[in-house]
Amino acid sequence: MPLRVGDWRFRPRWVPFLLLFVPACVCAGLGVWQLDRAAQKRELADELAARSAAEPLAIGGAPVDAEAVRHRRVTALGHLEAEGQIYIESRRHAGKTGFHVVTPLRIAGSDRRVLVNRGWVAETGAKVPTGEVVVSGVADVPSPPALVLHSGDDAGKAWGDRWPYLTLPLFAATVPYPLQTIVVLQDPADAHGFIREWPRELPKEGMHIGYAVQWFAFALIGLVVFLRLSVTRDKPARGEAR
Repeated sequence: MPLRVGDWRFRPRWVPFLLLFVPACVCAGLGVWQLDRAAQKRELADELAARSAAEPLAIGGAPVDAEAVRHRRVTALGHLEAEGQIYIESRRHAGKTGFHVVTPLRIAGSDRRVLVNRGWVAETGAKVPTGEVVVSGVADVPSPPALVLHSGDDAGKAWGDRWPYLTLPLFAATVPYPLQTIVVLQDPADAHGFIREWPRELPKEGMHIGYAVQWFAFALIGLVVFLRLSVTRDKPARGEAR
């Protein structure tokens, strides 16, 4: 039964309902989902900002929770080791292609190592300082690229000291000692390093808000067209005043 208000009747039909009203509801739901994603990104950005502002965490021999300390400032005391030092290929700086130097640091009083990314160099052959050092920086967890051309965690054994990228499971498969669950991006002010620029982008909510506006616009358009096709006005009888 159609709904009637005066001369106006609302009589939805199946085809507009399926082609316009249902998709409009779906678009509205996607808009709400994008707003929720924006809220999640905002909370994550606030959390990471708070971590970076916290007091540095001393990394010892006990394994740390990688996700809990990621992006937090950390320090570690120990000896940098030339054995096991690797170079991550195809790193860019100032328009030039070079390497990131990644060196194991044996943590004082422990057999555990933590990997330290000491920065960018144009060529391999970076020297390793002797004696006990204090390394400071930001905790990071490296991830593989989108396209991985190897299979298995033992691929690093065939790469020698020049690697296309770094992950902790790949490095752990090449050494006999335990590793910390993070890599330290060494602070630019530290000694015993090279060119260190660590761009860090906080999660941004703007993209999701933009998508939400688009989905809500699609929903509004679909709803308006559906109502336009579903609402009609009765023609007045002949001779009846309009």
